[in-house]
Amino acid sequence: MFYKDERLALFIDGSNLYAAAKALGFDIDYKLLRQEFMRRGKLLRAFYYTALLENDEYSPIRPLVDWLHYNGFTMVTKPAKEYTDSMGRRKVKGNMDIELTVDAMELAPRVDHIVLFSGDGDFRPLIASLQRQGVRVSVVSTIRSQPPMISDELRRQADNFIELEDLRDVIGRPPREMPAEHRSVAVAGGS
Repeated sequence: MFYKDERLALFIDGSNLYAAAKALGFDIDYKLLRQEFMRRGKLLRAFYYTALLENDEYSPIRPLVDWLHYNGFTMVTKPAKEYTDSMGRRKVKGNMDIELTVDAMELAPRVDHIVLFSGDGDFRPLIASLQRQGVRVSVVSTIRSQPPMISDELRRQADNFIELEDLRDVIGRPPREMPAEHRSVAVAGGS
């Protein structure tokens, strides 16, 4: 439930939202996403969190990051860490949970409603703390993928759960094939 006069902030866990939309078979149109939530309330900030592979000459996520930065999103990035797992596979890690949590706690006194785009159960204590401060929290993720992309604890804690599949017609576009390097960052980054 949204109220037109409430001050809103969006917190987007980039890799988690990417994985959820991919599991449902569509891509997010971030211009439409921002417009949708501007319509639902007074949107103060839209944060987007992602780790970037900086050692490559070209990062496949860089055009998205640049576009978001120039189109009303507050970008929070950090270099992703590359490592080789015990099986000898190249892996990428870039968790942004702490950055998102600190920003949400700092902004809490200035907003009425926070919309968290993530299904990561690690955010349950953040939601509980925001609620104790009087902030309503909606979570956007999906239970319609196999397996579901949202933890039960997170869904129970939120004031409102928004099924990502239900937003497909409002914020979605057909998927494009993504280079393998971006898929590894998107998957390893956030759950």
